[in-house]
Amino acid sequence: MSEDLQEKPSESASSLGKLPEWDLSDLYAGPEDPALQADLADLESRAEIFRGRYQGGLARLAAAGFAEAAEVYQALQEGLGRVISYAQLLHAGDMNDPRNGQFYQTMQERVTAISANLLFFTLELNKLEEEALDKLLAATAMARWQPWLRDRRAFRPYQLSDEAERLLHEKYVSGRAAWSRLFDETMAALRFPLDGKELTTAEILDRFTDRDPKVRQASAHSFARILGEHTRTFALIANTLAKDKEIEDRWRGFKTPVASRNLANLVEDQVVEALVQAVVEAYPGLSHRYYAMKARWLGYEKLPYWERNAPLPQDDGRPIPWEEARDTVLSAYGDFSEDMAAAGKRFFDAAWIDAPLRGGKTPGAFAHPTVPGAHPYLLLNYQGRIRDVTTLAHELGHGVHQLLAGAQGYLLADTPLTLAETASVFGEMLTFQALLRRAETPERRRLMLAGKVEDMLNTVVRQIAFHRFETKVHDARRTAELTADQLGDIWMETQHEALGPAFALDEEYRSFWAYIPHFVHVPFYVYAYAFGDCLVNSLYAVYRQAETGFAEQYLELLRAGGSKRYDALLAPFGLDARDPAFWSQGLTLLSSFIDELEQLA
Repeated sequence: MSEDLQEKPSESASSLGKLPEWDLSDLYAGPEDPALQADLADLESRAEIFRGRYQGGLARLAAAGFAEAAEVYQALQEGLGRVISYAQLLHAGDMNDPRNGQFYQTMQERVTAISANLLFFTLELNKLEEEALDKLLAATAMARWQPWLRDRRAFRPYQLSDEAERLLHEKYVSGRAAWSRLFDETMAALRFPLDGKELTTAEILDRFTDRDPKVRQASAHSFARILGEHTRTFALIANTLAKDKEIEDRWRGFKTPVASRNLANLVEDQVVEALVQAVVEAYPGLSHRYYAMKARWLGYEKLPYWERNAPLPQDDGRPIPWEEARDTVLSAYGDFSEDMAAAGKRFFDAAWIDAPLRGGKTPGAFAHPTVPGAHPYLLLNYQGRIRDVTTLAHELGHGVHQLLAGAQGYLLADTPLTLAETASVFGEMLTFQALLRRAETPERRRLMLAGKVEDMLNTVVRQIAFHRFETKVHDARRTAELTADQLGDIWMETQHEALGPAFALDEEYRSFWAYIPHFVHVPFYVYAYAFGDCLVNSLYAVYRQAETGFAEQYLELLRAGGSKRYDALLAPFGLDARDPAFWSQGLTLLSSFIDELEQLA
């Protein structure tokens, strides 16, 4: 941790009040906790017993025996999940400490070795003939496991031999996981000079929204310069991971780079294609139109790239203390549902949130579900911006969703990425609408609307632009390695397309693809944000028109976790994402906000 960050908190940081830090002892007391070592030994022993008892015999099990095996399998997976969750969170809190990196890698290797003894279970499950499976599922004892079995079977056509699956499983820690760790630790170690200080990634990106345009410009130049100095490393990571994915996709028989992600998200290829097409076709009426207005507001003929999220001149930029942010979000949640607010309040009452900036801490924000036997944790880098408040609302939405879905059990609590973004974006929308109702003047309303439009453009247009960047990169990587310049070309092409003619994208912007973590950690994750935003816009429209009962239905959707697919979960609200018009309809709210801004301006 740098001395400047550790011992000299900024004036703005001190005005935020006391920021919460998480307590991971609900998982383990520390890396040397005897309970952790005992759990690992116990899991190793039980996994070997499980393999010895069931391997090669799933096809002969009756329904009651299969249900019993599934219960044991779930308990083992949850135990392993607790261990790796603790290691991930400890590492995310300070990636500069080599002991945390060493511990994280060691735990990944231990967990991977133990889980290799469980791999046979899903492999044999997918070898069962349909007739045998139907007979199992008809039994009352198997009712609980039907959704999980259904989702596992979706991967049946792409399953390799047992030996190949085990090899891929065991090599993960020295392959994709190792490259992901290299990316994370490289980003965490970068320092960006500005005004005599060395800033972290989170700090320098925050300066992009500073009140002073000179600070915004200097921040952008510093970020671009340091990022540009490391593009060879980031290009190597991107190329290696894209090739790794191409090899596995080819062996499994996936026809397109995005196909495996769509299958994992339990969403049809054509649904994702319709979403992408709808957003791209809407670029001119959304991002192009808004940023042309913003250029006029800021007095530019062409917006420099660093002004994309610049505050408007009338925005006072007052830092929002943590307690005010907490009360704002919980009040908005409470106006919608007291039960939802009560679930959210638990994160603040207990030490489930880590909010301060620290050297080595992972940039950005996330919600980690850990395991149903514990509780989720939230990581933020809170700096008092209005966007930090909406980020809190977003991550708390994830946390509430994960908390409520935990009752489904470890195997069914998790939701596909497409639905995982529903609660987070809905939480943002509730908070924004609450803030908008407080707007005392037309000017304040304009500022609020502009902020929300920019957030929605970042969630929808920017993420689809990211998706198109990924698609082009992975398509090109199938035939040859890409240089950093070629990656920059694809980045600039997709960014020009999305942002429109209002922007002047300097050459130094060519390296900005390199800091997007989703490209590394979860390829093709990004379209889920646009999916969630459009879905929530439609869902919110239903809420506004509903007389009673919507909140209860919505909480049931969250409690369902992964036990139902997206079409079944949306059906009670009269929504059908398979209808191509659904996506255009979901974009109308964003378009209407831009319409109102034009009128207010």
